Amino acid sequence: MLEGKALIEDTDMPAKMQIQAMASASEALDLYDVFDYKSIAGHIKKEFDVKYGSGWQCVVGSNFGCFFTHSKGTFIYFTLETLNFLIFKGAS
Repeated sequence: MLEGKALIEDTDMPAKMQIQAMASASEALDLYDVFDYKSIAGHIKKEFDVKYGSGWQCVVGSNFGCFFTHSKGTFIYFTLETLNFLIFKGAS
């Protein structure tokens, strides 16, 4: 596990959900190759869908841009090791 090495860049998530996001990312990095972004993102998305209801999105990579609308209290952007993680639930 890579706990304690994440750097939160921006978020509006409750603290407990932030911890879950970083724990899910750390777990995914233990399960998948660090360059398998799609599997890492899929793992995190599925965990959030189960725990917090469907509609979650996850982007993983080292260099990406994005523009999106999210539901209040469901957004986090953080760095863990060499990867950036963006997790949010789309606005309805």
